Amino acid sequence: MLAAGVEPFALSALKYALLALLFLFIWRAMRWVVRGLSVETVPAPQAGGSSRAAGAAREAPPLPSTLIVHVPDGRPKSVRLETTTTIGRGPACELRIDDTYASAEHARIFARNGAWYVEDLGSTNGTYVNEQRLAAPAMLTASDRIRIGTTVVELRR
Repeated sequence: MLAAGVEPFALSALKYALLALLFLFIWRAMRWVVRGLSVETVPAPQAGGSSRAAGAAREAPPLPSTLIVHVPDGRPKSVRLETTTTIGRGPACELRIDDTYASAEHARIFARNGAWYVEDLGSTNGTYVNEQRLAAPAMLTASDRIRIGTTVVELRR
């Protein structure tokens, strides 16, 4: 038989432990939602700027490039890369991949200052460039390999 003071203490400790787990679950869920809502802002052009400043604001178009999509157990597919391309399983993606490890909108390839960049869009399993997990947008060079789930996308110039 337990002492009279031990039982209420054990019940209180269990109650507080369950409350802490509930708060941890809510915190993780809210963190996941907030990460999914992050939006990249583009600064508005300044009024009355000189033509030189306006020319600097325009970005040079990147070199024409091709994406080679290597899917497991399938033939590689070639896709011309001309504008911002979203990669994922969702119907709104420009490059749809049938990979259970890919998110609906997994990653985005975009042009900046004449170069191509890749950015993870808060995917569950992450985006890898040359087997390095992305933490921030990364510049791509020819023959870089982007891994999304089990699908590998290779950039060719």
